[in-house]
Amino acid sequence: MTTESVTLSKEEVQARIAKRVAQELENNTLVNLGIGLPTQVANYIPEDVTITLQSENGFVGLTADIDPEHIDPSIVNAGGQPVGIVKGGAFFDSSTSFGIIRGGHVAATVLGALQVDQYGNIANYLIPGKMVPGMGGAMDLLVGAKKVIVAMEHTNRGKHKILNNCSLPLTAKQVVNLIITEMGVFEYQEEGLCAIEIHPDYSFEEVQAATEVTLINKTK
Repeated sequence: MTTESVTLSKEEVQARIAKRVAQELENNTLVNLGIGLPTQVANYIPEDVTITLQSENGFVGLTADIDPEHIDPSIVNAGGQPVGIVKGGAFFDSSTSFGIIRGGHVAATVLGALQVDQYGNIANYLIPGKMVPGMGGAMDLLVGAKKVIVAMEHTNRGKHKILNNCSLPLTAKQVVNLIITEMGVFEYQEEGLCAIEIHPDYSFEEVQAATEVTLINKTK
């Protein structure tokens, strides 16, 4: 594996990914943002795009735009972080929340991942022998949402995260549509996993070296 040509802080990497993910969200749709990095996407939704954000712990109308001096500790996202709710938003119980997800009403879900493979399989809830937050609503979101976007750092301490085959326990099989990392955008198409956009900081060769799967270059 080659050394990355650009050194970014973790915050810069996550901001780059979140900004790019926000460009994929369609106007007037219901979107779910997973815990961790995906929550940052809410900060970069374009002003001319109207998105209703759902939180699987029981509300729609989530907003990251809150006054730090007026935080309501009873309003938190699925990761327990303080958030706000927009005018017209609604709170409801868990069964209703998951009914929305399982009923196919979520246009897109943005989730992090430990591993993704060439088949669109995703592992994002368990590392054997380690304490992790757990599965949460990931299984339901991955099979219930119309589009699955994985937002993650391209490698983990230099180790591949986009693999030929996931080695960790799977959360769901053959569900991922798009992977967005600090290095680029990768889409599952009929012929395989395609690099459809490479960030200018990197060459395709550098991205391929950081990826176990043989990518199909569609950036030309």
